Amino acid sequence: MSLPKYRFMVLVILMAALLALAACGTETAPAPAEQPASETTAQEEPTAVSVQEEEMEEEIAAEPAPTGERKVATFVFTQEWDSLSPLYTSMWFSGITNEIWNTSAWIFDESNNPMPHLVTEMPTEDNGGISEDGTTITLSLRDDIVWSDGEPITAVDFVFTHAMYVNPANTVNSTYPYDLMTSVEAADDQTVVITFAEPFVPWASSIFTSLLPEHVLAADLEADGTLDTSSWNRNPSVSGGPYVLAEWESGSFARFVRNENYYNAAPIIDEIFIRFVPDDAGQVSALRTGEADLGTFLAYSDVPTLEDEGVRVVSVPSGYNEGWFFYLGEDAHPAIQDVRVRQAIAMGFDRFAINQDLLLNLTEAGITFWDNTPYQTPSLDAYPYDPEMAAALLDEAGWIDSDGDGIRDKDGVALSIVHGTTTREIRQDTQAVAQQQLREIGIALEIISFPSDVYFAGYADGGPCATGLLDICQSSNTTSYPDPNTSRFLCNQVPNDESPDGNNDQGLCDPELDALFELQATQIDFAERQATFHEIGQLMFDEVYWLGVWRDPDLWALSDNLQNVKLSGATPFFNIAEWDITN
Repeated sequence: MSLPKYRFMVLVILMAALLALAACGTETAPAPAEQPASETTAQEEPTAVSVQEEEMEEEIAAEPAPTGERKVATFVFTQEWDSLSPLYTSMWFSGITNEIWNTSAWIFDESNNPMPHLVTEMPTEDNGGISEDGTTITLSLRDDIVWSDGEPITAVDFVFTHAMYVNPANTVNSTYPYDLMTSVEAADDQTVVITFAEPFVPWASSIFTSLLPEHVLAADLEADGTLDTSSWNRNPSVSGGPYVLAEWESGSFARFVRNENYYNAAPIIDEIFIRFVPDDAGQVSALRTGEADLGTFLAYSDVPTLEDEGVRVVSVPSGYNEGWFFYLGEDAHPAIQDVRVRQAIAMGFDRFAINQDLLLNLTEAGITFWDNTPYQTPSLDAYPYDPEMAAALLDEAGWIDSDGDGIRDKDGVALSIVHGTTTREIRQDTQAVAQQQLREIGIALEIISFPSDVYFAGYADGGPCATGLLDICQSSNTTSYPDPNTSRFLCNQVPNDESPDGNNDQGLCDPELDALFELQATQIDFAERQATFHEIGQLMFDEVYWLGVWRDPDLWALSDNLQNVKLSGATPFFNIAEWDITN
């Protein structure tokens, strides 16, 4: 059998529901009402990607250009958020949008260096912000910071944010690393004291990257006993960033307008209009015709088309790598539980051809989760494409074709596994190639794709990865960039019925790996921590817990209308208040 019967039936039911939704169609987003006007001088941009390819033919209908004096920038996103609350999402698109409307203790500039935002300075040992033993971090807040409704942002909001992450009544995406804190206290309105049981080195890229307004959400918590049902999750009426949400039409568009109470210099652009499109073709068409000023998460194959039309394409390293995550929970397919089978899959899938044929040789197969950083294990090379060795490994593991149907089996179980990803075209193309290649070594790969909000849903919402409905999940993931830390491989991040939060959707629990991850987070010395990550990379490579398909830096498409754009791999929209737009 290819999957336990109940898992297969859930997949069938889920796909039927998705097809029914698709039949209803989606509303086309209206264009912003007014046209950007004034001009500023362009600032220096990162180096653009330059390649050649034949133009795509598909286009979407052009809409009337905005008119008037207000400045409106139009972004086009191929994925719509599942939630805007940082408590309930791990989606990259929601995370970058957070920088438009929410606020954080600090941000990262275009060189990925931390910059004070709500704090007066970054905590260090020299200024007393970090204790000598590294377990206590003290944040000194500015005294002029306010929410969009004019209420002061104080230490109470930090205490509340921590409490909401660790409150068991809230089914959050993950409690990590807030659950490592022994206390978060407000010494006064402008002083937050954070205590860890032991040093936590990745704090700058892991904590208070967004904030919750206590004076708004405390009432929801008191009324419902949880924030799970709060309307603020999809309609944050109060925010602390340069913009505030004005409207979100699901399946169509969202509008963010200038926060008139923003505590820094007022944003130059009046409105950020975000249009949601269903696929890469829709994004490319909007950028080519000038309907959009910014697009992101581009397919490499679309870069030549955009550059031929004069659209700037900028590559920004962000730690992201596209990869296969093998489901290894207790109910995992018996073949996937065997490391020899996982190694055979790695060698039976030609990732190099994917790069050459589908990605125009602009990137390469991934090796470790930390590729192109100091933490990549230097002694490793990518698994080669070697179908003969893959077949030999499958034979050794006892998976043979006993009935002559071309698919291997063992103990009455067919080597038929389910691979799932989002509806993005490059991913579906990758599925088709992998399906054909793995078939040649006797593995049947059933392929399925989901809308992004369904695919990335957590355990509590029945997400296909988090609940183990898929044997292999494909997506692009990163660390707590620019820090190498990640919690997604930790044992305590495996969700279950009793504890549905946790972002380890593989069900992976390796005590040796767990201990190494816990160790690195406490290692203040760079060389010691780097050596630990090299061990982690070696272990994950040998066990094929994750298989890199391609290295995936952020690709951004920018119209010449946008000015003073600086992009960070950690917080892309860190200076969006300084952006300008011209005709």
